[in-house]
Amino acid sequence: MTEKKSTAQEPPRRIDPQLVETLGEIATRLDLSEVEVVQGDLKIRVARQIAVAPVALASVQAAVPLVRVEPPVPASAAAHPGMIASPMVGTAYLRPAPDVACFVEIGAQVKAGDKLLLIEAMKTFNEIVAPRAGTLTAILVEDGQPVEFGQPLVVIE
Repeated sequence: MTEKKSTAQEPPRRIDPQLVETLGEIATRLDLSEVEVVQGDLKIRVARQIAVAPVALASVQAAVPLVRVEPPVPASAAAHPGMIASPMVGTAYLRPAPDVACFVEIGAQVKAGDKLLLIEAMKTFNEIVAPRAGTLTAILVEDGQPVEFGQPLVVIE
């Protein structure tokens, strides 16, 4: 007598949330960008994005000093009604070229439509302009810094 194998599919295995959390903790503790575990047909990969600090050339810094703001962004600046947030994910640039002065500096009087900085996304440079007139009181990003959607960029009072 011959046995027939069942053709019914096995129900998918449930992913253990504790395992995923443990993998994330291991990745963080060991400063890994990703951890992957394979058990039979089950494969779990936990990846984390590691922010890389921008590196400026010494000669560029000497020629045109960068405006520095100490991270993290103060809660008061992030909640300020004059805060301008990033409309996209990309890289913020405070100047049009490495050897040129910044578009604006802290204390500058700006008019509505004045260019404040650029955000490069997918090889396209997007102008971030002042939505209203006022005094630029804070620059919350550094030149060449990666930015996220909604991240505070500058404050205009």
